[in-house]
Amino acid sequence: MRRKPDLLWVLVLVFGLGMVTTGYTQSQWQQGKSIAEAGRAGF
Repeated sequence: MRRKPDLLWVLVLVFGLGMVTTGYTQSQWQQGKSIAEAGRAGF
Protein backbone atom coordinates (compact mmCIF):
# COMPACT_ATOMS: atom_id res chain seq x y z
CA MET A 1 0.00 0.00 0.00
CA ARG A 2 2.98 2.31 0.51
CA ARG A 3 3.94 2.34 -3.18
CA LYS A 4 0.63 3.55 -4.63
CA PRO A 5 0.85 7.21 -3.53
CA ASP A 6 4.46 7.33 -4.77
CA LEU A 7 3.40 6.01 -8.18
CA LEU A 8 0.56 8.56 -8.25
CA TRP A 9 2.95 11.42 -7.45
CA VAL A 10 5.37 10.24 -10.16
CA LEU A 11 2.55 10.15 -12.72
CA VAL A 12 1.37 13.62 -11.66
CA LEU A 13 4.92 14.97 -11.90
CA VAL A 14 5.52 13.44 -15.34
CA PHE A 15 2.15 14.69 -16.62
CA GLY A 16 2.81 18.20 -15.27
CA LEU A 17 6.27 18.31 -16.82
CA GLY A 18 4.84 17.11 -20.12
CA MET A 19 2.18 19.84 -20.05
CA VAL A 20 4.78 22.53 -19.25
CA THR A 21 7.23 21.40 -21.92
CA THR A 22 4.56 21.07 -24.62
CA GLY A 23 3.13 24.50 -23.78
CA TYR A 24 6.61 26.02 -23.84
CA THR A 25 7.67 24.40 -27.13
CA GLN A 26 4.36 25.29 -28.75
CA SER A 27 4.69 28.96 -27.75
CA GLN A 28 8.32 28.98 -28.97
CA TRP A 29 7.26 27.42 -32.28
CA GLN A 30 4.45 29.97 -32.73
CA GLN A 31 6.84 32.85 -31.98
CA GLY A 32 9.38 31.52 -34.47
CA LYS A 33 6.66 31.10 -37.08
CA SER A 34 5.33 34.64 -36.63
CA ILE A 35 8.87 36.06 -36.76
CA ALA A 36 9.55 34.11 -39.97
CA GLU A 37 6.29 35.38 -41.50
CA ALA A 38 7.11 38.96 -40.53
CA GLY A 39 10.57 38.57 -42.08
CA ARG A 40 9.06 37.22 -45.29
CA ALA A 41 6.59 40.11 -45.43
CA GLY A 42 9.53 42.53 -45.35
CA PHE A 43 9.20 44.14 -41.91
